[in-house]
Amino acid sequence: MGLPQTRTDDHFTYGLYRTWPDDERWELIDGVAYNMCAAPNTWHQEISARIFTEMRRFLKGKPCRAFAAPFDVLLPATPDQPDDAVDTVVQPDLVVFCDQSKITFAGARGAPDLAVEILSPWTMRKDFNEKLRLYERVGVREYWVVDPLARLVQVWRQLYIDDLASGGAGSVQVAGRFGEGLIVQAPDGLASSVLSGFILDLGELFADA
Repeated sequence: MGLPQTRTDDHFTYGLYRTWPDDERWELIDGVAYNMCAAPNTWHQEISARIFTEMRRFLKGKPCRAFAAPFDVLLPATPDQPDDAVDTVVQPDLVVFCDQSKITFAGARGAPDLAVEILSPWTMRKDFNEKLRLYERVGVREYWVVDPLARLVQVWRQLYIDDLASGGAGSVQVAGRFGEGLIVQAPDGLASSVLSGFILDLGELFADA
């Protein structure tokens, strides 16, 4: 299982990040820099292209928009935090934003509605740990982790529950595993709770794997 190279010799921010060479790929999570320079393999790219193509086709004429990496998503600590002070900048393999005010010239600012990560040996540990905790914390509504080798998709969803005893709304994570011999929400594949009506055909997604 892969462990990406990290830089912890400074507390890194977007102001520094955007000065780094274009041929290097990094993510920042709470000021720690994670190296993403290892290029995705061919199958990773094929899976990404298949999901992206289906999402873009489905979203045509709808308010939500899908983007594929490399695409910077800034996650500020407060709504008014200046971009250069933001210490968390990620590049999910795929993201969907339904609030177009979050989309900027350079990428996006704020939590996406849906984030998709495709596992590789280089990113596996981060996708299941740091990124999962981060996406839960910032309020990503749905998070998919696609495992091409196991031919399955693991899904986490945020459920918002009014809790009068605690004086506010809380959230819990619900996980599901979708693939051959596992849960299938719809006859043809995986349905998204964020993109109502969108169904990802897992047979076609993993064909020729």
